[in-house]
Amino acid sequence: MNPDLAKLKPYPFQRLRQLLHGVTASPDFTPINLSIGEPKHPTPAFIRQAIVDHLDGLAGYPSTHGMDALRGAIARWLEKRYRLPPVNPENQVLPVLGSREALFAFAQVIVDRQTRPVVISPNPFYQIYEGAALLAGAQPYYLATTPENGFRMDFSQVPEHVLERTQLVYVCSPGNPTGRVLTLDEWQTLFTLSDRYGFVIAADECYSEIYFDEARPPLGALEAAHRLGRDDFINLVVFSSLSKRSNVPGMRSGFVAGDREILEKFLLYRTYHGCAMSPTVQHASTLAWQDEAHVAENRRLYRAKFAAFRNTIGDALPLTVPEAAFYYWVPTPIDDTEFTRALYREYNVTVLPGSFLARLQNGVNPGANFVRIALVAPEAECLEAARRIREFVKNL
Repeated sequence: MNPDLAKLKPYPFQRLRQLLHGVTASPDFTPINLSIGEPKHPTPAFIRQAIVDHLDGLAGYPSTHGMDALRGAIARWLEKRYRLPPVNPENQVLPVLGSREALFAFAQVIVDRQTRPVVISPNPFYQIYEGAALLAGAQPYYLATTPENGFRMDFSQVPEHVLERTQLVYVCSPGNPTGRVLTLDEWQTLFTLSDRYGFVIAADECYSEIYFDEARPPLGALEAAHRLGRDDFINLVVFSSLSKRSNVPGMRSGFVAGDREILEKFLLYRTYHGCAMSPTVQHASTLAWQDEAHVAENRRLYRAKFAAFRNTIGDALPLTVPEAAFYYWVPTPIDDTEFTRALYREYNVTVLPGSFLARLQNGVNPGANFVRIALVAPEAECLEAARRIREFVKNL
């Protein structure tokens, strides 16, 4: 067996099951699960119909490079969404089976395990970053994002000897779980460090289309690079997905885009990896990337839920609407694991302890005493959860 498998930590939802094992939820309430970020809004009818209309695509092997029409649709979407110069769909875009699969596989391409490599990620973080680093033979380095530093990845805190060994940096913007969006100045700092030390930036942007001000879409990595005169996107690859944007997590459809030389190597790896997207899904994905009306409606639903949830909670908890994404990252008045257990036991509402999303740094877990609340359920269900949480907190 690969000895690096022993380094993997239990996934947050496995830990949540263990935390709640043996706890009997109150039978007075129907269960409400706000722990996992799985979109629950209906899949748009035109995407469902496109799947039906192209079922004959199941009869053939797909191309790893993807259909010209899909890569072209993604390239045009990138240009419009981020105000970019022409993006070459032939070598600057590659379809992937959702961002999770690609984020993991990417480290296997980038990391040279013979050089004591380091992979930097935010902390708290999406656990795929850590698993990808460990199974690529790298040492993860966690950069705490806390209220004290404005939930920023403060690279001034990374020692020189760590930066010298760094080969890959995972960035999540909008962030999971905080919803924070990197500023242009922060991208400038990161690009400067990448140029100096030669590491690659993997920009996870799967939440980029869930935001609350239609006039201010989140800044993207490619957009930042363009505004800073880096149109070759050197050492930069972004990861995006239809899962949250179009409510199709089961389609497993996303893309990577950026540095053409890196994507050439990634395509080579994927040719052997066997992860080509079904033509049926490619046809539906092409249509999804070409339509914005359903995405705007999706944002409207989230805006309404976030506002109503906050109004219902009132002053029971300090809620701050994130810049983007569909999570509330909420400080808890007691230990986050005890908060989660008691809320489940007394009111049958499930949330995710923040400490499960982070690692200890200097004896401190930066996710401790927070919970992540995913507002993915229908509005009525979210508001019922808010009422229960309010009563729970007031009775603590």
